[in-house]
Amino acid sequence: MGAAQEGPLSVHEAVTVAGAHVDAIPSLVVTGEVSGFRGPNARSGHCYFQLKDDQSAMDAIVWRGTYQKCGFALRDGLKVVMGGKFNVYKGSGRLSFVARTVSLAGEGALRQKVAELARKLEAEGLMAQERKRPIPRFCTRVCVVTSLSGSVIDDVKRTLARRNPLVQIQEVGCSVQGPGAPATIIRALRIAAEARPDAILLVRGGGSFEDLMTFNDEALARAVAASPVPIVTGIGHEPDTSICDMVSDRRCSTPTAAAESVAPALEEIVGMIEDRRTRLVRTMQGIVRTDVAAVDQLDGSSRAAMRAYLDKRRLYVESMASRKCLTDPYATIEDRSAQLNMTEERLAASMPR
Repeated sequence: MGAAQEGPLSVHEAVTVAGAHVDAIPSLVVTGEVSGFRGPNARSGHCYFQLKDDQSAMDAIVWRGTYQKCGFALRDGLKVVMGGKFNVYKGSGRLSFVARTVSLAGEGALRQKVAELARKLEAEGLMAQERKRPIPRFCTRVCVVTSLSGSVIDDVKRTLARRNPLVQIQEVGCSVQGPGAPATIIRALRIAAEARPDAILLVRGGGSFEDLMTFNDEALARAVAASPVPIVTGIGHEPDTSICDMVSDRRCSTPTAAAESVAPALEEIVGMIEDRRTRLVRTMQGIVRTDVAAVDQLDGSSRAAMRAYLDKRRLYVESMASRKCLTDPYATIEDRSAQLNMTEERLAASMPR
């Protein structure tokens, strides 16, 4: 409609005019904070909320297909970047921003990138528990990979010296923050592995999420997973978990905890040795008692068997000894002599006949 409008417009006509002007607005990319989030709708799967900043707010709609593609869950307080266009709903005349793309803004975008990499490496099996190598219970030599200019290396040295001064420490310096840091850490890990220690400690102190992004680098994560020497990570503080933590052979909450995990305290070792000595003595005593009982049982059995055998042989010998040929050897000769005499008499008596 032009400037020379004749008569009032109906509501529908007014909304149509507004919609035509809104449709002429090109696609926009807007960043803001999600507020009043409602969705996904149980029936349609669409999401409705307001996108706001310090000065303004606007209604926003994310259709089901767009929401399913964004790869994260929308919620109140989340900072997002949305690409789309304004739209006027003719049924209510309500102006809304309809998103065609949704992504996280600032730290959220980094976290989304890290989550995608984590899913990728997990699908390849790099985070599988069965792939992780065992760390020796008593490490005699460890190599620490970290920045040699910070306090972390001193903390690790103090911890190892306090808990077990017998552990030998080697150091390989690297950069733990900045664009080129992953490459220096990969090089340091390679140098550390060539020394063949019992374990490698990959550690750094706390920092912001952006500061720790070095340890979410894909090339570095693959180098950690492929290391020929078991790697123990202690990156940041307790809640911080990086991709390197996920693919390492052991994840500890802090550098100090990482050092403690590879160096049991001497008193713990002495106590463990004493406990094992006690258990060994008890076990040996039990074995000896069992063997003594078995020997006693065999002795009794062998004695009984020998007595039975000797009794049997004694009876046999006695029965043999009771025979006449042995008790009176001449009796046989005398019997034969008597028989011959009788035969002689019969023969002499029969001769005249």
